[in-house]
Amino acid sequence: MTANLTTVPREAKRPATGSGWLRARSYRARAGLSTPIVTVLDKSGRLIADEQRSVIRYTVQNGTGANIVFAVGTTGEWNRLDNTRRQAVIRITVEECGRLSHDGAPVEAWAGITAETAAQTIDNLEYSLEVGADAAVVAPLSIADVDDPVAFVTRTIGEVFERHGRTLPIFLYDNADIAIAARASHISTGELRQMARLSYVHGIKVTASKEIFANYARPPGYFKLAGGFAIYPGNAYLIFDLFRPWEGFTGRVLDYWSRYLGPRTLPYGVVAGASNVMPREWQRSWQVCHRGNVELMQRYEAIMQSFRVAGEFIRSGEVYKPTIACLKTALADLGVISSDAVASGTPTLDAAERREFLRRFRDIRRRAAATLEPEWLSEWTARSVPIRASVHG
Repeated sequence: MTANLTTVPREAKRPATGSGWLRARSYRARAGLSTPIVTVLDKSGRLIADEQRSVIRYTVQNGTGANIVFAVGTTGEWNRLDNTRRQAVIRITVEECGRLSHDGAPVEAWAGITAETAAQTIDNLEYSLEVGADAAVVAPLSIADVDDPVAFVTRTIGEVFERHGRTLPIFLYDNADIAIAARASHISTGELRQMARLSYVHGIKVTASKEIFANYARPPGYFKLAGGFAIYPGNAYLIFDLFRPWEGFTGRVLDYWSRYLGPRTLPYGVVAGASNVMPREWQRSWQVCHRGNVELMQRYEAIMQSFRVAGEFIRSGEVYKPTIACLKTALADLGVISSDAVASGTPTLDAAERREFLRRFRDIRRRAAATLEPEWLSEWTARSVPIRASVHG
């Protein structure tokens, strides 16, 4: 039975472990695959709680999929939802990741807290503290009434932690596609350097080209003396290029230096929207890239790139990319969810595009089965889960 979640009980909490500022300093960023989870909605825009849990379980794959589930990011349609639904997804993600970790599939729940206003963003931060999220992700350039991202992260967020007497690890999110148009497209290196010095800021997710990503990944000033400053590419396909071994003798020397003497210049993990649909395949992609296994990198890149291209269409002579609609359509085809509806304002698939995407997706799955390692093909078996179906999820 499907339950629509319409209210968020404040009393539903998972107390954070550790205490105060010590927890922030001792936290070590989780490496590996981060899945920016889709938000499962019905045709009226209401959150379907039990199917939201299903997507989380599917993407974790009993420990062979996501290491991190990132709720209410861009793939989760944060900018199309109100705060009630945002917080509902945060709570479900924390609860489900807690259950999975307890059952032997350790996974962190990261809460996307970005909202239209600073007040809503802070409300989401406080809620994430209450329910016990493992970390929070904020895109300061996307908050309409935040003119100074450094002041917001250092003072406004810092005041919340002072008031509560404890902290939550913070990860920054830089994405020009969701930045307020009148502002800079990206967080400057100077701004990032200031924020990275804070004890509770542990990294940044960067959705950008390889050249822009390199601006964040290379300068050593970002890295704390105790523990690294983690950098995750939001353009997941970059890992095949960033980790590709250098060629020749000089290349081997440079590759050794990059991997073993200066490891923080390489991504700490990868944020892959397509891992909603192919979580094991993306986990394995991360592993083979991190190890520099060129033969397997080529095999996995071919399949991953095929999925990216499968979600591209031509409308009015221009490339049209309804990425979120494609992810939900694929999940529905797999039987993970029953509703592939997107939020109002999110690009959709028309009937012909949907048929063509499904044809492409099914072909990709056939080719993946023929070319990839069988134990790294994602699986889904619907099963009964002891979760009470109600308006509270």
